[in-house]
Amino acid sequence: MPLQAREWKQRSFDVHLSCYTDSLGTITEWLTFDNMHHQWLLLAACFWVIFMFMVASKFITLTFKDPDAYSAKQEFLFLTAMPDMGKSPGENHFPEEPKPTGKMLSDSRLTPPLVYMERLELIRNVCQDEALRNLSHTAVSKFVLDRIFVCDKHKILFCQTPKVGNTQWKKVLIVLNGAFPSIEEIPENVVHDHEKNGLPRLSSFSDAEIQKRLKTYFKFFIVRDPFERLISAFKDKFVHNPRFEPWYRHEIAPGIIRKYRRNRTETRGIQFEDFVRYLGDPNHRWLDLQFGDHIIHWVTYVELCAPCEITYSVIGHHETLEDDAPYILKEAGIDHLVSYPTIPPGITVYNKTKVELYFLGVNKRDIRRLYARFEGDFKLFGYQKPDFLLN
Repeated sequence: MPLQAREWKQRSFDVHLSCYTDSLGTITEWLTFDNMHHQWLLLAACFWVIFMFMVASKFITLTFKDPDAYSAKQEFLFLTAMPDMGKSPGENHFPEEPKPTGKMLSDSRLTPPLVYMERLELIRNVCQDEALRNLSHTAVSKFVLDRIFVCDKHKILFCQTPKVGNTQWKKVLIVLNGAFPSIEEIPENVVHDHEKNGLPRLSSFSDAEIQKRLKTYFKFFIVRDPFERLISAFKDKFVHNPRFEPWYRHEIAPGIIRKYRRNRTETRGIQFEDFVRYLGDPNHRWLDLQFGDHIIHWVTYVELCAPCEITYSVIGHHETLEDDAPYILKEAGIDHLVSYPTIPPGITVYNKTKVELYFLGVNKRDIRRLYARFEGDFKLFGYQKPDFLLN
């Protein structure tokens, strides 16, 4: 092949090789650029996801607040109590709970339902009745202070009135005090064991601390028809005795029978008429001293809670507990933290037939003496005089 032809062919090959090399370089550069572009897009997407997660987390934090701060907002305060319940601007609060006492109410509801105001007004009127003074007034003694349980965290005082659904209220306070996380998890044997249930008594504080709590805390207790309560106490302690408290049958019952049974040949255990005769005796106190604190199941509400000496915020009634329990929780500012246990249908309704049946064999004189002792309870809390038993 001529030299000129070979040189031309070599140049043509070099040109094609140069073009191929240039094209390959261009493709490589384009691919490198494209990969970097995808990497930047991926990195930007990651930053966007992180940013959105941070925003969402902040929103969740702001939405789901600590339940304990529920009542901390500034609203009007209303206490269903007498004027001395109000707090002056300079009054000191306990450092662990700076919230004011009672339920924080919105502007739309500054007064409680009329029935609760009427109950407090009735108590004030009866307390001022000199004719009933001996039946409505009592000293705020250690016996009374022992009946009042304290929840410092939520500034609540609860006066125990046995045989009026108090076990359930104690469970509510046990949960509020933090001893157990829920009512369902509280063992029954712990509720009334005051070394384990985490419920301090008001009597365990100094005089100054007692007075401060009495003046500033939300205070309540529950009542029921006085005679129906006595029937419940008799059945629970001397007939069924579900918590196995043998001292009621083996110590207290024999003491009542020895003094108050009229038919000495009768060998049966304690009867309701024996019980009524004991409670109606004006000289019953000497036996009460022997029985000690066990008498809390049948002494008057006056003796237990001193309603004329202590200004209570709310008085609940067993007969209307379905309405009263939620109202009390709201007024105490704890309805968002705990609920009152479910009330079986009909269990709180006053049973006149049962009352008549239990008093059927009891001497009228003994019933009148019993009413004379509990008249203060009937009058203070608006229960009708049981004329169907007395006449």
